[in-house]
Amino acid sequence: MANIVLGEKEFFKGIGQVKYEGPQTDNPLAFRWYDENRVVAGKTLKEHLRFAGAYWHSFVGNGADPFGGPTHIFPWDAKSDAVERAKDKMDAAFEFLTKMNLPYYCFHDVDVVDYGNNVAENESRLQALVEYAKQKQADSGVKLLWGTANLFSHRRYMNGASTNPDFQVLAHGGAQVKAALDATIALGGENYVFWGGREGYMTLLNTNMKREQEHFAKFLHTAKDYARKQGFKGTFFIEPKPCEPSKHQYDYDSATVIGFLRQYDLLNDFKLNLEVNHATLAGHTFQHELQVASDAGLLGSIDANRGDYQNGWDTDQFPNNITEIVEAMLVILDGTGLQGGGVNFDAKIRRNSTDPADLFYAHVGGMDIFARALIIADNILQKSDYKKIRTDRYASFDSGKGSEFEKGLLSLEDLRNYAIEKGEPAVISGKQEYLENLINNYI
Repeated sequence: MANIVLGEKEFFKGIGQVKYEGPQTDNPLAFRWYDENRVVAGKTLKEHLRFAGAYWHSFVGNGADPFGGPTHIFPWDAKSDAVERAKDKMDAAFEFLTKMNLPYYCFHDVDVVDYGNNVAENESRLQALVEYAKQKQADSGVKLLWGTANLFSHRRYMNGASTNPDFQVLAHGGAQVKAALDATIALGGENYVFWGGREGYMTLLNTNMKREQEHFAKFLHTAKDYARKQGFKGTFFIEPKPCEPSKHQYDYDSATVIGFLRQYDLLNDFKLNLEVNHATLAGHTFQHELQVASDAGLLGSIDANRGDYQNGWDTDQFPNNITEIVEAMLVILDGTGLQGGGVNFDAKIRRNSTDPADLFYAHVGGMDIFARALIIADNILQKSDYKKIRTDRYASFDSGKGSEFEKGLLSLEDLRNYAIEKGEPAVISGKQEYLENLINNYI
């Protein structure tokens, strides 16, 4: 268990460290399934899942929406000085992270400390908080899973950062990324994420798409080269999203990003950080996005959340659909696993969830459902005929002419002759309902 780390003031009074109590507990501030030391498929749950808290939603997101102002008034936002206010926020963050026993956290640069318009001043502020975070990490044992730069909120980025038609804006983006990389490296960050929040376009009427994507690639190469020169050994992630805030973003989905990385010679350094709600906005399931990335050997990390089935935007709610997450864990366990990353709770409590304990309830539920889903998925893989059914479905390619086709030994004429020889194929069931019931039975 992590050491609880408090600042001068305790922000979450009356809440101790959340611990595992087992499936029979009725304590809402205890884990029912997340026993971090439980071994599943050769690794502990802690090693498999590598849970991380999202600095932005948990300690910055104030509940405001387009129709109303903040509903979460944080006690750590009281001081007028930006650096001192940020230190209070970091005190609250590490108190929460250690009480939740979260082994990692993730941040955007502007989450850590408020930025203004002066590049040098922003760098000075961030450096001050990096030094503060070093001690917090040392005292708690909490690590940085990944850092990133917010290149989408400031008005200068209304047309993107690395894809902006104004080079001066791109340069500002470069300055921010340099500082965020420096911070990530100084804090021992294991990865670095690029989320192109506005790297896309609103209309093609004023957009040179080819040139913008070339600039995007050049920007990524430039950032990667800088980080490697500074000794950064971690993985760079790109986080796909199809739209919102841009009408069309260049990092639309897994397949789009993989094609982009391949085209611009970035495959050796980059993998994907996939988010549930972004997958559904792209018209895919989360399982689909995971499978595409895993099949390409590029599944790096995941952001855990869910969307609202009735809403067409990124609602970033905490995960609670056990069936969906079990299916996702089947892909991860049966594939390449997470390469370098973990499970970051890029999710926010609802606008009307205003008690300090609500943040704990949300994370307890999210961590439990992922742990439970991983255990169920492993049971399915080890004890059921799930894998056999999938393997048998492709048995015709394992020998004979099917095997020769996979090896590239058959011509189109050969395929025609085989079809004539064998006649009409038998109808073979895909057993979808059986497999869906199988998953439900293990749940």
